Amino acid sequence: MKTTRSQSRHLIKRLGLSAAILACFSLSNAFAMDKVKFQLDWLPGGDKAPVYVGIEKGFFKAEGIEVEVASGRGSNDAINKIATGNADIGLSDLVALLMSKQQNQVPVSAVYSVFSKAPHAFFVLEGSGINTVSDVANKKIATSPYTSSNVFLPLLLKVNQVDENSIQLVKADPGALNPMLIRGNTDVVISWITDKVKYQDQAIQAGKTLRVLPWYDAGLEFYSTSVIAADDFLEQHPDVVKRFTKAFQKAVVYTWQHPEESGEIVHKKVPEVDAKTATDTIISIKKLVHNSVSDQDGLGEITPERLATTWKWTATAQDIKVESFDPETAIQRQFMP
Repeated sequence: MKTTRSQSRHLIKRLGLSAAILACFSLSNAFAMDKVKFQLDWLPGGDKAPVYVGIEKGFFKAEGIEVEVASGRGSNDAINKIATGNADIGLSDLVALLMSKQQNQVPVSAVYSVFSKAPHAFFVLEGSGINTVSDVANKKIATSPYTSSNVFLPLLLKVNQVDENSIQLVKADPGALNPMLIRGNTDVVISWITDKVKYQDQAIQAGKTLRVLPWYDAGLEFYSTSVIAADDFLEQHPDVVKRFTKAFQKAVVYTWQHPEESGEIVHKKVPEVDAKTATDTIISIKKLVHNSVSDQDGLGEITPERLATTWKWTATAQDIKVESFDPETAIQRQFMP
């Protein structure tokens, strides 16, 4: 059967259209974004700014990654969600991960250190006469029943030669701690430096001045908040994780170079978080990220020496034999930028 010239032209057009559609489909596949569900270890705030900054500034997008962020309810909650496949990558206190690994061999590993110093601290009022950790002897100390700081308190007191029996430790709801301090119902409050802005604002409203005594200045030297990921995800998507940590590190650097803008970004992404509060938090916790440890080892690094110290503190505080667990099994360094 003969094909007319008109039919030939029509066929060529159809073939050309099909080729164009196929080319577009291939192009869209080539540039398809890898999706990552990111699990926070607590509610959004200035201390979680880097992930929001990475999204807003396009650092993740430039690496071909689309990030979805989920709020959390503590490090153990984040670890469990990642271990069960409900999230891919997230944040957790490294101490909590080491304990989970030692006790339950959870299939989760740390790939990047965010806080190279721990945020545990004593909060006191100016003029209280408490200027160092050793000054809390014979004082009343209020703490939350749930904070991991309680685990390390006895060891901190011992290192600073404070008799544990000399203090009066009371436990109260987290929301009641600062009011107790301001009203004089306790001499000291145990909290994290990440709460400094909130506590400070309440103290100023009451005409008081807050003073923070970080435990890392009193001998408590170990890693804290880290980026963690499911072992299955690390094995199946190693390139995605490498690109993620690369973008995340850019976001970390940008966050503390531009705290005001980063605070605005957190507010934009999570409107219920006040921009100024987020900014103030970013500024107040800078030493947890940029400090002598990060200067010496580099941002994000988890060195064998400091990791060993972190586990030694943890094991001693929990009355666990240090040799019962190798902390290196909880770390995968090949994904660090």
